[in-house]
Amino acid sequence: MSIDDATPEEWNKVNRKKDWEWMDEVSNDHPFFGDKPDNKPDMVNRPAHYNNGNMECIDAIRGMLTHDEYIGYLRGNALKYNWRCRYKGKPIEDLRKARWYEERLITYMLEHPSEHLR
Repeated sequence: MSIDDATPEEWNKVNRKKDWEWMDEVSNDHPFFGDKPDNKPDMVNRPAHYNNGNMECIDAIRGMLTHDEYIGYLRGNALKYNWRCRYKGKPIEDLRKARWYEERLITYMLEHPSEHLR
């Protein structure tokens, strides 16, 4: 299924579960999530400003990019957050965001093993 011929709801059913099903199986004290109290917004894994509407921004970005472009996007964002972590006032949050993009890249490459070896 392509994002071009699916409604946002259909795309979410096909794509989101496989990308995010592991997140629901990991407790909030897992190192990937950090020590986030339940009453605070999760600014690393599910920031509200990227979750407006029926589709997460990252899913729309994946749908519009080629395989290589998407890998570059994930690598570039990980680099950006690592690069600026000492200068924006929230170093741990930025490092966790970098790790989020790196984990997303690992998951994506595991799901598409033959494509990233070209």
